[in-house]
Amino acid sequence: MLNVETRHAVHYEHAETMGTEDLRRHFLVSGLFKDGEINLVYSHYDRMTVGGALPAGGKVVLDVVDETRTATFLERREMGVVNIGDTGTVSAGGETWTLNNGDVLYLGKGSGAVTFEGDGRYYLASAPAHKEFPARLITVADCVEVKLGDPATSNKRTIRQFIHPLVMESCQLVLGYTTLEDGSVWNTMPCHRHDRRMEAYFYINMDPDARLVHLMGRPEHTRHLMIANEEGALSPPWSLHCGAGTGPYTFIWAMAGDNVDYTDMDHLKPGDLR
Repeated sequence: MLNVETRHAVHYEHAETMGTEDLRRHFLVSGLFKDGEINLVYSHYDRMTVGGALPAGGKVVLDVVDETRTATFLERREMGVVNIGDTGTVSAGGETWTLNNGDVLYLGKGSGAVTFEGDGRYYLASAPAHKEFPARLITVADCVEVKLGDPATSNKRTIRQFIHPLVMESCQLVLGYTTLEDGSVWNTMPCHRHDRRMEAYFYINMDPDARLVHLMGRPEHTRHLMIANEEGALSPPWSLHCGAGTGPYTFIWAMAGDNVDYTDMDHLKPGDLR
């Protein structure tokens, strides 16, 4: 079963008038993982689409998505697949890959129908593509690790880069995930924004009762979302993004836009935030 929700772009002046429920309706991503289903959120921010595929020991297929008006979803798109569950397989274009927990599969433009099988829990991030690049499985051992932060500022973390210029070539999709070290709670602090790209966050490995305070908005008009495990946030190009959790967590980040330069950020100081 395939379910698709469309999210239209919101101007920051409109966002600044929203209450809690409206903010959640426009920017929170939830309910992606349901047994035997593929659930997508098709956003108008750089046409980024995020979703979840949960075969639950069986098989689910991502093929035609009416919202794109193409023969297959990946006819003019590329996609990253992150397995956040147990071992499973993904098949496309006559090839099959085995994904263990934490592995990432890149599928390029024109990959055709995608079949998800086994006990995997597959988080999806897809953006339009102008050129074909070969499919590639990037295991945890293959990624680039970057250590940042300090316990003194509660932001010591490990960034793992998968679909990234240091690892492989893509059209515009950049993807990886960040894990906070024990005792650290802040991700991406000091925070930033990048008007050239949107970003989608997805939080995982949280206790059921834990929550994440995800900050968004313009620095002079910040807003927040309270986020639970396996929920995320759409971050428009005009919005900053950072967060603090009540316990351990990892977040998957995926970006699309004018460039694939991970370091292209407009940094903001904590004193800039209101």
